[in-house]
Amino acid sequence: LKYRQVLEELREVHTRPLQTVHIIGGGSRNSYLCQCTANATGLEVLAGPAEATAIGNIMLQARALGVCRSLPEMREVVAKSWTPEQYLPEDRPAWEEAYGRFRSQLVSRTPEIHA
Repeated sequence: LKYRQVLEELREVHTRPLQTVHIIGGGSRNSYLCQCTANATGLEVLAGPAEATAIGNIMLQARALGVCRSLPEMREVVAKSWTPEQYLPEDRPAWEEAYGRFRSQLVSRTPEIHA
């Protein structure tokens, strides 16, 4: 539910629509986390690769050696090498209700800041 709150805050300052959540690294192996993220945010979640740090390191070395010449080319190599796991939102009414409770609890527990 916190992910959804942060996404709503991002939407306030971001000009492009946010349509997909990408979970990389070790968290991408947690199917429960990925499904809950899709459910809470109402967005598609693409999970993986789990070894994102190592892959990023390899890609930077490939760029330094001239094997890949640009960031788009590096992204293309990664996209062709690893297929992410897809999670779609489920049970939206229950998650909307849960988010409403989350927001009301958050607001009731947030101290007022006086200027």
